[in-house]
Amino acid sequence: MLSVAPWLFALSVLGHLFMVAFQTKMTMIDLLVYRNGSPHLFSGDLYEWRLDQYADVFPLPFTYPPFAAAIFTPMSWVPWEASRWIWQLICLGCLYYIVHVTLKLLKLQDPRRVMLWTALTLWIEPVRTTLNYGQINLVLVAILIGTLASARNWVGGAGVGFAAGIKLTPAISGLYFLIQRRWMAAVWSFVAFAVVYGIGWAISPSQSDKFWFQLLGDASRVGPVGSAINQSLRGALSRTVGYDVKTGPIYIVAVLVAAALTWFAVSKTKDVLALIVSVQMLGLLVSPISWSHHWVWMVPALLWLVYEGGHLLCKITAGLWVLLTGGYLISFLLLAQPNIWDFPRPWIFVVLGWGYPVAGVLTLVAIGLAARRQRDELLSGEQEAADGEPSRVVG
Repeated sequence: MLSVAPWLFALSVLGHLFMVAFQTKMTMIDLLVYRNGSPHLFSGDLYEWRLDQYADVFPLPFTYPPFAAAIFTPMSWVPWEASRWIWQLICLGCLYYIVHVTLKLLKLQDPRRVMLWTALTLWIEPVRTTLNYGQINLVLVAILIGTLASARNWVGGAGVGFAAGIKLTPAISGLYFLIQRRWMAAVWSFVAFAVVYGIGWAISPSQSDKFWFQLLGDASRVGPVGSAINQSLRGALSRTVGYDVKTGPIYIVAVLVAAALTWFAVSKTKDVLALIVSVQMLGLLVSPISWSHHWVWMVPALLWLVYEGGHLLCKITAGLWVLLTGGYLISFLLLAQPNIWDFPRPWIFVVLGWGYPVAGVLTLVAIGLAARRQRDELLSGEQEAADGEPSRVVG
C-alpha cells in the first residue's frame, strides 16, 4: 500500500483542488465571515455585523475574539477567489503537517505513510466540512499539535496561548501541561494569551469589552445547540431530552463523567500523543458547541488507535471512527432536519446523533485500557527478568 501512496496522495489532492474550482457546494461560508467581518473590528461594529447571504436561515455573526479579526483582516485585502485558494492551500498543508507530526510521535516517519494517511483523511467528514466551510480547525490543530509536541516550554505555551486568542476552545490544551506538571509551559500559555488579548484590546477596546464581558458564554449566538451538527455532550443530551440542557444537572453529570474518563485515560500513561488526544477529546465533549468539523482531532486519535492502541477496544473504536466519518453520518442527519433550528426526534435520529460523543468517550476508555495493559506487561517483564536472575551467594 505504501508503494502507491505518492500516487494516491497526488490523486486525492488533485481531486480536492478540482472541487475547489468547480464544486458549487464548497461555499466556504465561514471563510466569507472571517474575511468580510474582520475589517469591522476597526469600524467598531464587529459583533453587530452579520453576513446576510443566508439571512433567511441564520445571519452568521463573527464569533471569535477581536485578535482573530485582526489576524484575518489581511484576507480582505485580496479578491474573494484568491482568498479561497490561499485558504484551501494553507489547510491542505496543515492536514499534511498534522499527519506528519502524529506519525512522528508514533515513531512512524516514512514520508509515504504520511502521504497515504493525508490522502485518506482528506475525504472524511470532519476534514471535508472544514474545507467546504472554509473553517479554521485544521490550522488550529496544526498549531497545537506542533507546539504541544515540543519539549520547549515556551514553544508549547506560546502555541496554546496564541491559538486560544484566536478561538477560545484551544484553551483546554493548557490541561496537558498541568497533567505533565510542566508549570512553566502553563505560565507561558497564560503570558501568550495575555499578549494576544492585549493586542485585541489595544486595537478596539469597545469590541474587546463587548466580546469578553457581554457575549462570552452565549452559545445560542453561535448557532443551534440542538442541531445534529453540534456533536458535544450538551448537543446530544439536548436532542435526547428535547430542550437545551444548558447548565442543568444532567449536563453537569455528563461533564463530570467525561472528566473522570479523561483522568482514567491520562493517569497511567506518559505517551505524549495519547495525552494530547485525551485532552482534546475532553474539550470536544464538554464544550457547549462542538460542530462536526471541530472533530478534526479524530485524525490524530484514529492514527493512535490504529498503530499504538493494541487493545481490542482500540481497534473497535478506530473502526467506529472510520464508519462515522467515512459514512458522513452528520451530513445525513442534517438532511433529515427541516432547517438548522428544527430537528426531528425519532429514536433512530436521537441514537445516531450520539455518534461522535460516543466515539470520543470510547477513545478515552481505549487509551486508558491500553495504558494499563502496557504497564502490566512492563511490570510482568520486569518481574520475569528479576525471577530469572541467578541467586547471589553471600559468603
